[in-house]
Amino acid sequence: MKKIILAVLVCVAVYGFIQSPLFVTVKSTFQTDKVVEQSNSDRVLEHAFKRQLSDIQVGGSGKVIKLLRDDTQGSRHQKFIVKLASGQTILIAHNIDLAPRIHSLSVGDPVNFYGEYEWNVRGGVVHWTHHDPGGRHEGGWINHGGTLYE
Repeated sequence: MKKIILAVLVCVAVYGFIQSPLFVTVKSTFQTDKVVEQSNSDRVLEHAFKRQLSDIQVGGSGKVIKLLRDDTQGSRHQKFIVKLASGQTILIAHNIDLAPRIHSLSVGDPVNFYGEYEWNVRGGVVHWTHHDPGGRHEGGWINHGGTLYE
């Protein structure tokens, strides 16, 4: 009987973990009526990093700690590193062929972002921080200083 109860408890715990949402739908904090899916905490990005996950939509926020040179190979990307409250760092690769450049971006600035996470050993990359002109991929964005760049 104890084995059956233990098996049921394990099944319930596993089911609860599998069914737990990685994202919650919330109204964004900047002035727009756009409803977005944002990560419910840095835990989502930490989970993705630890498990080497890629191709997942994430939202987050942090402070810019480094501005990098633009990537000009293929589609041009504005690149910068954001440090999350958890301490994890994320490279943001913002396609400036499809979305406006963030001209006023400086080290120390807070940013909110939404895009697709790709794992790498340094903490990961968030890209697709723009609309998809073909309509085949969920659009992303960056919010800096109350301005939405998508």
